[in-house]
Amino acid sequence: MLKGKSNSPTYDRTWDDIEDMLNLAIHERIKWQDRFEKAHVRGDRQMKIDAARNAKALEGVIKTLKWTIGTPGIEDPLS
Repeated sequence: MLKGKSNSPTYDRTWDDIEDMLNLAIHERIKWQDRFEKAHVRGDRQMKIDAARNAKALEGVIKTLKWTIGTPGIEDPLS
């Protein structure tokens, strides 16, 4: 461990930081969905797999960030 560094959370993210990350995650998911659709048209199986995996992972990120800011309807980010 680096001197002066802790493994404890800092809790220093602002609501603006969290909302910015949410917007970035939404835009990134849209990009991966677009890549999936283009790969489907080209018949690029590996790109479809990669794009689907990344888009699905970003769904989880988006749901968790929405839960963090208290978006109505997101009661449990794990379900």
